[in-house]
Amino acid sequence: MIVWINGAFGAGKSQTAYELQRRVPGSFVYDPENAGYFIQKNLPKSVRKDDFQHYPMWREMNYSMLNHLNGSFDGLIIAPMTIADKHYFQEIVGRLREDGVTVHHFALCASPDTIRKRLRKRGERSGCWAERQIERCLEGLADPVFREHVDTDDMTVSGQVEYIASRMNVDLMPDRRGAVKKTVDRVITQVKQIRF
Repeated sequence: MIVWINGAFGAGKSQTAYELQRRVPGSFVYDPENAGYFIQKNLPKSVRKDDFQHYPMWREMNYSMLNHLNGSFDGLIIAPMTIADKHYFQEIVGRLREDGVTVHHFALCASPDTIRKRLRKRGERSGCWAERQIERCLEGLADPVFREHVDTDDMTVSGQVEYIASRMNVDLMPDRRGAVKKTVDRVITQVKQIRF
């Protein structure tokens, strides 16, 4: 079973994905961005696109990897990735579903102001690339193909994880970490997302 956690850049996808992994034994986080970085690093600058999602091979690679993982791995597969183009979404998630793969999809939604605050919290500057994508992402994700929408304006990461697990009928391990350990885990997750 696969869960795709979607949302605008800064919506909290990675934090939610890794928190879900911590609380679901035997789960695995698969990061679709890695295929994009591989493609970009292995192309001459003169032929690179501004967004790796525009490469058909990016969509094919992620479809193939998720299909392979679903057939060979018994645990929950968690894919955190912003994808706001419904045609691209269909080429990965829709195709997997057509193949009989169970894919739960949750779009973490928040107001532009909330997303900006979250971007500042993670160290992004005003006018950064992620901030410039907010309107495009929110507009795209409003399409019904991206249901289920989860309003996260007033929801903690733990609350998001509990909601998603309940909607998938997945049992969570109790979270016995203290506040300091939770903070450390979230900082580690944030650092892991920095691309050099």
